[in-house]
Amino acid sequence: MQRQRFIIRTIGVAAAVALAATACGPQKSESAGSTPSAPSSPTAGATPEASPTTDNKPAEASPSPSASASASPSASPSPTVKQIMANGDDTDQVRELQARLRQLKLMSVAPTGFYGSKTTAAVKSFQSKNGLTATGSVDEATWKKIQSASKKPTADELRPPTVNEVDAPDPRCMEGRVMCISKESRTLAWMIDGKVVSTMDVRFGSENTPTREGVFKVDRKEKEWTSTLYHTSMPYSMFFSGGQAVHYSADFAARGYAGASHGCVNVRDKGKLSSLFGQVNVGDKVVVYW
Repeated sequence: MQRQRFIIRTIGVAAAVALAATACGPQKSESAGSTPSAPSSPTAGATPEASPTTDNKPAEASPSPSASASASPSASPSPTVKQIMANGDDTDQVRELQARLRQLKLMSVAPTGFYGSKTTAAVKSFQSKNGLTATGSVDEATWKKIQSASKKPTADELRPPTVNEVDAPDPRCMEGRVMCISKESRTLAWMIDGKVVSTMDVRFGSENTPTREGVFKVDRKEKEWTSTLYHTSMPYSMFFSGGQAVHYSADFAARGYAGASHGCVNVRDKGKLSSLFGQVNVGDKVVVYW
């Protein structure tokens, strides 16, 4: 009887061991409603039969999203193209590029030498029209096509009289001797009998001290003058409306449109204004308009 109980006990232990050998990881006790844990990676010493063979062969497995993102160099679209000029550059070559784009009617502003958003847009337009990838940057192929489509810029094209494109003259500027001043294009055109003699960039007053608009006359000229209100130098002043005048501004020359006047019409090209000062007479007309 004891021998029979021993045999039964032995068979029960063997059956329990066999059942444990075939058990999976998720069979471990987990709280109700919890998500079963993912099967762990094969451990060292595991038999070949215990691990899926296809998952161990990346070359044969379907590529995962991460694998596609890290594709080999041979799968990349094309090698990087070397750029000759790009956004942010500030060189004489960029100035030439801008002058050529202006010849092609793709830029309206005068060359500055700085490669910004307007140059980028003009280059993209040229590339699109000429079967090139529209990157907005200039590579060798783009530069060669731009050169072949345009002519070598002259000195005046590279550094024209104004940075801003001169606006169409107001009708009131078409007769007599007139300083025709456009707030829209921020330019002054010296005109005689409807013909433009010279042009220059100008800056106006701020919102709190605006430059007055209308038709005026030059009532006095002062080659050297200091503002009695703001104590700032105003060389080559040509007064046309009370204390407001066309005059040279060192601040405009240094900071451009980052600043503003106290109502006067600032000019930043001292040489051009000096020449204009010698031509304008007291009594000549001044037109300030939008």
